[in-house]
Amino acid sequence: MMRNLFLAGGVAMLMFSCSKKETPSADSGAETAHASNPGNSNLSGDKIMEALDCSGCHAVNEKMIGPSYQQIADKYSEKDTELLASKIIEGGSGVWGGVPMSPHPQVSKEDAKKMVQYILSLKK
Repeated sequence: MMRNLFLAGGVAMLMFSCSKKETPSADSGAETAHASNPGNSNLSGDKIMEALDCSGCHAVNEKMIGPSYQQIADKYSEKDTELLASKIIEGGSGVWGGVPMSPHPQVSKEDAKKMVQYILSLKK
């Protein structure tokens, strides 16, 4: 019983930490301009991801809570851009295990596609 309670609390904490948007510091300049404003982001996909909470669950070359960007790039292709952009915005689960990816509704479709293009550029 105590173990189940601990496990449920841990999963809830992971979900919260992966969905929390970090607030950029005031001195971080244009690179961390709101990536969430539809059509306002002139940032590249990797910079958008740095401004969001992505690094809490993903890394470039190693699996963390979620798959690495390299694993995603190896599994998907350019034809999956719309699907992956939708998953960034709407969240998802089941493809990479039991921990769901939190939705990021503050990300515009345009910025989500930039993020996907960056990830797919890592294909080996």
